[in-house]
Parts: sequence; structure tokens; C-alpha cells
Amino acid sequence: MHDAVDLAAGDGRGPLAGLATDHLNLTLLSWPAGHVVPEHVNAVCDVAYVVLHGSATLTVDGTAAGLRAPMAIVVPRDARRELVAGPDGVRYVTVHRARSGLAIDRIAR
Repeated sequence: MHDAVDLAAGDGRGPLAGLATDHLNLTLLSWPAGHVVPEHVNAVCDVAYVVLHGSATLTVDGTAAGLRAPMAIVVPRDARRELVAGPDGVRYVTVHRARSGLAIDRIAR
């Protein structure tokens, strides 16, 4: 059996845990109310966001989508995206094709 992550465990903000294989990355993230993950572009791969708790507004190429648990969305590669945590904060998982150079510590806290 491979490693597993308890998606309800862990306190804090930012990336809390991650799993990776040669082909897939999974990252658990948590942000407090109002936190902004600045607009950025992933030019390498599509990214799935799965909201586990709370809510957020995810703006993709200028179009805002309200997300709440238990919702999911896929953001295509090359799309600009910005996430703003809702009034109760947000906990979510991102899943995408593995890519070199990805480091959990590099995500803005």
C-alpha cells in the first residue's frame, strides 16, 4: 500500500501535506478567512481543486467562481488563477500531473 494523507488532520496555513508519484502530485492546503493566493499561471498542466471545508472564490481568466465544500473544479493549464479564502477559511486539495521543480515550501504563506 502507498502512503496516505489524512485530509482532516493538521493545523496551520498554506501547504499542510503532499503526496507525489512519478506521474501525479496531490497537495493539501488550508488558508484563513480572506487570505489571497495571488494570481498566477500554471503553464505546464491542468489542476483539479477539491474543496474539503469552508469556501473560496476562484477567479480563472477574469471569471469568478464561488466554491464551497464539497465542490471541485478543474483549471486548465495556461489559465490565470487567483484564490480568495471565504469567511470561514478554506481547506482544499490540488491534484495535477507531476512536474519537476514543484516544492511545497515555495507556495506563498
